[in-house]
Amino acid sequence: VQLQASGGGLVQAGGSLRLSCVASGRTFNNYAMGWFRQAPGKEREFVTTVNWRVGTTYYADSVKGRFTISRDNAKNTMYLQMNDLKPDDTAVYYCAAATRRVAGSRVRDYDYWGQGTLVTVSS
Repeated sequence: VQLQASGGGLVQAGGSLRLSCVASGRTFNNYAMGWFRQAPGKEREFVTTVNWRVGTTYYADSVKGRFTISRDNAKNTMYLQMNDLKPDDTAVYYCAAATRRVAGSRVRDYDYWGQGTLVTVSS
């Protein structure tokens, strides 16, 4: 099972990026998926999750209204649209998948992790 995250880069404050996460090795259509991030010197923190019904999402307060999670089950791909980016959003972003239909905001809720993609927001 592999998760491959991509789409990170350098962007100015106020800009946008879209991250992608492609799952391979098994189908995650019925499982929850999420995004976490880890800034230098800090612990990995929850960003957002989407459960298998797609319609149910949950966001960290720090990104609510700016970030949007979505998934395309036919492509085994999850996305994170990030708008109005701020310097505090600078981090390595990780995608994750849980072998259950609903997952929460804890790292231990997820069973599979991608390698991470770096997002740098300049002021």
